[in-house]
Amino acid sequence: MQEYDNEHFFEEYAKMGRSRQGLSGAGEWHQLKLLFPDLKGKSVLDLGCGYGWHCKYSIQQGAGEVLGIDSSMRMLEEAKKRNGDEKITYRVCGVEEYEYPENRWDFVISNLVLHYIENLDEVYRNVKKTLKPGGMFLFNIEHPTFTAGVREDWIYDEHHHPLYWPVDQYFMPGERITNFLGCEVRKQHHTLTQILMGLIGSGFVLEAVEEAMPPEEMMELPGMADELRRPMMLLVRASVR
Repeated sequence: MQEYDNEHFFEEYAKMGRSRQGLSGAGEWHQLKLLFPDLKGKSVLDLGCGYGWHCKYSIQQGAGEVLGIDSSMRMLEEAKKRNGDEKITYRVCGVEEYEYPENRWDFVISNLVLHYIENLDEVYRNVKKTLKPGGMFLFNIEHPTFTAGVREDWIYDEHHHPLYWPVDQYFMPGERITNFLGCEVRKQHHTLTQILMGLIGSGFVLEAVEEAMPPEEMMELPGMADELRRPMMLLVRASVR
């Protein structure tokens, strides 16, 4: 994603709670961490690793090796500073460009990246190919209700209080252009059926599907209570038999 190397975008991204505080600053972390498998001695691939928080967490959980790939050189430079480790390799590479060697990894994680991918089925097939038998795929993707939102924003009243979250063209998958951190960002909308049935059709076994909700301790943060009015993220765990 070229946006992530844009100077303004990168500066604004660095100010976000999840960028400054790491996993503890991510509203979905209290749910996502419970979906991780036992990683002792395991090999881990992080698709779109960003600052490398999940790479470092995997090592802390006992993983033997981790490869974090991301298309943004600036993100990886920050990852090496904040979450460097001799067992972690960071590599500039897009999710769609990675070679996915067969039977290479025990665990593949992807956090808030797949909604930038047009062809999810191809990614699913590649992940299944690169996982070892018994391997697991865990990802967090923007919820279809969120990506189908008009401009991905609320409708506000005259006092700028959010009235409701508009959804339109839900069954029309494809590119959505929105504004994020002052930059134009291009995403891909996928329906819930496409996200979940695509996994099943690719040979995965669904193990968990959760809609992310902010934890109680974050409810006092500005705007956080409104996150209970519509889902923003979808957490999915699937395995290879």
